[in-house]
Amino acid sequence: MLRNSLLACALTSVLLTGARAETAIERGNYLVNTIMACGNCHSPRDGEGRIIADKALSGGLTFDTPAFLATAPNITPDIETGIGSWSEDEIKHSLVEGMRPNHGKLAGVALAAIMPANFYKGLLPEDLAAVTAYLRSVKPVHNEVATPVYRLPVHRVPYPAAEGGFSQTMMDDPVKHGAYLVTIGHCMECHSAFSRGAQDYATGLGKGGRTFPLREGSNETSTAANITSHQTAGIGAWSEAEITHAIRQGIARDGRALKPPMAFAFYAGLKDADVKDIIAYLRTVPPLD
Repeated sequence: MLRNSLLACALTSVLLTGARAETAIERGNYLVNTIMACGNCHSPRDGEGRIIADKALSGGLTFDTPAFLATAPNITPDIETGIGSWSEDEIKHSLVEGMRPNHGKLAGVALAAIMPANFYKGLLPEDLAAVTAYLRSVKPVHNEVATPVYRLPVHRVPYPAAEGGFSQTMMDDPVKHGAYLVTIGHCMECHSAFSRGAQDYATGLGKGGRTFPLREGSNETSTAANITSHQTAGIGAWSEAEITHAIRQGIARDGRALKPPMAFAFYAGLKDADVKDIIAYLRTVPPLD
């Protein structure tokens, strides 16, 4: 009897361990380092364009646009050069409103418009808390970046899905969950029509066409692709496997290697179910030529 009881307890322990709930930091780690791809901008790179692992999230790419000259800041919890002095609520506010806290360097000044706060506004409260918890848990790295120069007032085009918001119950629907992931992944920031310095989400959602420098200091450019359901101009005729391969490995249907800033190195870590839901949503994006 005693032996059976011990075995039952051991089995229960194994089952409970196997069913352990994901912690907030683990969830934040997953979001930051896959779909949100924060390190794609906020991490420094070597001469070959590779992220310097031990300096991850300590400040990265420089963006020189007609509206601003800004370097993605240090978002590690370093007190002097990062966000170590920011409270939990201040980090959350910066993510969804694009504003610095009212203390420290550049107190109360908006973050440059390259920060996709208009997309992060759609973060579920629990995911916003998870991202914040993770950012506060990473290794502090002392790295000062250049002070941004603002040439025009900061303006972000509201993203309709983020403005409408998401709920936890919506996550049970593959298409709605996919829309959520595409939103917090700010995919349409690059993959929508862009003219007169702003994205056109109303009539150009997913149409592509925006160009980017291939790397800092380079004259080469890359162009965001059409990811609507259009059969020839977009990805409407692509199979699920082909879209998955493009997302995770950065290889197009015709074998072409996709180029930065497409964050396929981060998307490689996406869960299979999440990739499937992203594809389910992209299938619903109206076709645009």
